[in-house]
Amino acid sequence: MRRPRAATALRWLTAVALVALAACSRVATAPIGPPVQPDTTPPPITHEMRGLWVATVRNIDWPSRPTLTADQQRAELDNILDRAKATGFNAIFLQVRSAGDAMYASPLEPWSASLTGVQGKDPGYDPLAYAVAQAHARGLELHAWINPYRAGNTSDSMSLAPNHIFHSRRDLVRVYGGSLWFDPGEPEVQNEVIAVVKDIVQRYDVDGVHADDYFYPYQVKDANGVTLDFPDSASYAKSGSTLARDDWRRGNVDQFIQRLYREVHALKPNIDVGISPFGIWRPGNPPSVAGLDAYATIYADSRKWLQQGWVDYLAPQLYWQDGAPQQSFSALLDWWISQNTLGRNLWPGMAAYRVNDGTATAFSATEIPDQIRLTRARPGATGELLYNTGSTLTKNGGAVAASIAPLYANLAIAPTSSWLDNTLPPVPTFVVRGAALDITPAVGEAARWWLVRARIGGGWHSMLVFGDQRSIALSGAPERVIVNAVDEAGNASADVRWTAP
Repeated sequence: MRRPRAATALRWLTAVALVALAACSRVATAPIGPPVQPDTTPPPITHEMRGLWVATVRNIDWPSRPTLTADQQRAELDNILDRAKATGFNAIFLQVRSAGDAMYASPLEPWSASLTGVQGKDPGYDPLAYAVAQAHARGLELHAWINPYRAGNTSDSMSLAPNHIFHSRRDLVRVYGGSLWFDPGEPEVQNEVIAVVKDIVQRYDVDGVHADDYFYPYQVKDANGVTLDFPDSASYAKSGSTLARDDWRRGNVDQFIQRLYREVHALKPNIDVGISPFGIWRPGNPPSVAGLDAYATIYADSRKWLQQGWVDYLAPQLYWQDGAPQQSFSALLDWWISQNTLGRNLWPGMAAYRVNDGTATAFSATEIPDQIRLTRARPGATGELLYNTGSTLTKNGGAVAASIAPLYANLAIAPTSSWLDNTLPPVPTFVVRGAALDITPAVGEAARWWLVRARIGGGWHSMLVFGDQRSIALSGAPERVIVNAVDEAGNASADVRWTAP
């Protein structure tokens, strides 16, 4: 018997409604996870050295060639600083004295030929003064990098300026292989170099003084393969020392390092003084390590300088892969950390120039970021320096910079030097005007930097601003702002906070 059509339709509509209701019920009760929380926690204050060596000798990094005009040189330097900032670096180590010459207006030594092609020729501006101002404007430290004893090449002797030491004090210069060297055994050489450094520190607002690994020269051999001895018999005899000549040579370098540290700090107590020695102190330290003996061949007792506290930081040049069997990066880093009994800053030097360099021992594209991670995993190391600028920022389209930029994404300020100053700077005050801050410094120790953390558009933005600025532009109207004064030794004041009404 057939059902009425109306009743059948009603039952069909009822069934459809029940199915739809069940489906809605299932959707409504499905788990959807916790609600997204707004980003309200400010980023912490991070201390890490992220340094970049800018080599000027032979126009390695800057200026790219000696025929550039002053405006072109400034533009190139601006580009380096902009790229370094964008990558996340926070310090530039600029070579300002490579061979008894100057990348600045020196009353003691001639202008570098890297600037104009002619040693002693004024480039028309002061590159160091410009570099300091432009680095600070970008929130970058600027360390003045010097070579203490290198005086040039013998092939250049006819083109050296009249006031170069080769001409003005020929008795202090030695010819060794194809190079000219200040004799470290001559007391007047030590006085000359110390005077140069003190002049830099007094006239330029640099954040540090930095010397590299050239002390006594790396040994060279004659045509028959015989190692040549450095020609310092006369200065050794004149010294009247009773030490063996090797010990006397090490003592000469030790005395220079100690004087450098003491006399720079007598002028500016909180400035950083650091050395970047050859990465191996002596073979067998640690036991797996083999290679050049810097202690015995270039007379650099770099472990002693670290343990005596004659440096604020040491940047041993660990220019090997982590997997190198006789010069493992991490094995050497761990050894240097174990020798750092006074807790000075330890910043390994990393060989960015070896990434995909076409040699059998070329670094892979991941080696430098891996070494940064290895360094961060060790509490005894507080950052790193990369050599060199061109290899890092522009070679292969800036591949090294791209590989490390994610690791440097969050802003970091330089590590503290608590042995120089462990007192927190006084707390500033500030007011917010739209998308700008007006800072009023506190009475007392001047701020070297302002660390500003601002929450804008729901996200946090951090910047480091040089201490002479009082008005600071933000990228938009902030919701919250935190300001800290940072002193020359890297100490940060207590927070000063503001929240939008």
